Amino acid sequence: MAYRNILIESPAYISLKNSQLIIHTDCNHSVAVEDISALLIENRQSTITSAALSILGQSGCVVYVCDERHMPCAVTLPFAQHSRNLSVIQNQLGTGEVLKKRLWQNIVVAKIENQARCLRLCGNIGDAEYLERLSSRVHSGDNDNIESTAALRYFPALLGRGFSRSVDNGYNAALNYGYAILRGCVARDLAAYGFIPALGLHHCSELNSFNLADDLIEPFRPVVDLITATNFQDDSALTPENKRALFNCLNLDIISGGQRHSVSYAVERLVQSLTRALNEKTTMLLLPELTELKQHAYE
Repeated sequence: MAYRNILIESPAYISLKNSQLIIHTDCNHSVAVEDISALLIENRQSTITSAALSILGQSGCVVYVCDERHMPCAVTLPFAQHSRNLSVIQNQLGTGEVLKKRLWQNIVVAKIENQARCLRLCGNIGDAEYLERLSSRVHSGDNDNIESTAALRYFPALLGRGFSRSVDNGYNAALNYGYAILRGCVARDLAAYGFIPALGLHHCSELNSFNLADDLIEPFRPVVDLITATNFQDDSALTPENKRALFNCLNLDIISGGQRHSVSYAVERLVQSLTRALNEKTTMLLLPELTELKQHAYE
């Protein structure tokens, strides 16, 4: 299983040799392609060969590139790697609205419960208990928009009174950076398992090519929230160290199916469970449970 997440911060020339990714900087670094889960090219003076991009795509690696503000702005995804692509697409297209709404209900409940766990880990027991009670009020399709009600209580409780997701500050810069990393990881696995990422369960914007990724990312967002709340200030700029911490969110522990796995593998397990759910017309999803921030130990 791929487990290495590589961040390119300095000007580099990235090429391929004997199934090894060669990263030329002040010195040469060699990494087995099969070990790479994600590659983030932050430095805009870096160059990567088409051969390297091709083999990374074939291996299922997700590659991010950044804009002039060093924020992830684009991602390459594996294409047509699933052995039964048509079957998966047919199941996805044939999913009825009732099942979609029930699946979305389960996702929203898991998200709010993880937000409550995030607050508990930060020592805010009162607001955590409020969110726990709120999660029990989520019905099929979340027609009452309990997700939004929870967010109105959650973010000020976590990041300070008056906090808003619409404000340009250090907290939001960190959240946006981390969410972009998670979103790319989810989109990668959806593409690898044969899904159409634009066809969502709940999100349905015609301008969004990743509606399904934006559905499945929701219960993972509190991982980034917890990193942000424990490592950042609202007026602090994103430093290289901060970005490494956020990019590393994919390698942190999370509970999946009662076991500790890395966030990146828990994402894959959720996508696998979505495949089964749409095939068998069930609402059973392998949704993650937030735990303390800890680097995952690979065996």
